[in-house]
Amino acid sequence: MRFVVITGLSGAGKTSAHFALEDLGYFSVDNLPPALWPPLLETLRQAGIDKAAVVVDIRTRKFLDHLGPTLAQLKPFLVFLEARPDVLLKRYNLSRRLHPLGTGNLLSEIEAEKKALAPLRDQADLVIDTSDKSARELKETLERALGEEEGFVLRLLSFGFKWGPPQDADLVLDVRSLPNPYYDAQLKPRAGTEPEVARYVFSRKEDEPFYRALMTTAGLAAEGARENGRAAYTVAVGCTGGRHRSVAVAERLAQDMGGRFRVEVEHRDVGKGD
Repeated sequence: MRFVVITGLSGAGKTSAHFALEDLGYFSVDNLPPALWPPLLETLRQAGIDKAAVVVDIRTRKFLDHLGPTLAQLKPFLVFLEARPDVLLKRYNLSRRLHPLGTGNLLSEIEAEKKALAPLRDQADLVIDTSDKSARELKETLERALGEEEGFVLRLLSFGFKWGPPQDADLVLDVRSLPNPYYDAQLKPRAGTEPEVARYVFSRKEDEPFYRALMTTAGLAAEGARENGRAAYTVAVGCTGGRHRSVAVAERLAQDMGGRFRVEVEHRDVGKGD
């Protein structure tokens, strides 16, 4: 099992790291006492989960004495996040949150936390200074360090409007203006994944600008999501029944956009009846 421990100074980005690991498929837990890590990992292993992460900060200081033996036993990949004091001050002032030590003197709290967590920093496999990093850059750093660089996924989902649009779509494209194989007796029972059906859908030259506009829209939206640190973006392509036009368009988008994104395609309604 891949086991990652994220720790470091408060305000240095542990929450962002936590979400980044969840996006990468890690079962992530915040501030679980070290004594409970072995049973957690065993429970996850029995459930078939092979990637886990725990976030630890100064709030678990009562358990820090027990942390060393647990780290030695489990041998996790230990990541320590830190930032310059002036950056931490600015982040706390912007968020208006109290420091976990709660003494009322933020600079003193930052120094006290730094001193308390120094032994963990010395054991870290990776120390990341997040002073000048965005959440997206932190995520990319973790991906590289953990060998999880598959990164962003563009999901293309075909569907039929008659069955209802998907609720989890980020963008919905309507392709009901394209030629409909439903009205061709030979093509009606076949799916848009078949070349003959796809040729029928894209048979009119005047529809090519429409398809190009759809591809441009989907590409710009997906690029924006990726730049903002999203792990995935779902573009739903709809026709009436979800068997012909939407399927053919989703397949063509996957082929045309595969060089820019890691693409996954799903045809939700292709097997449904009339």
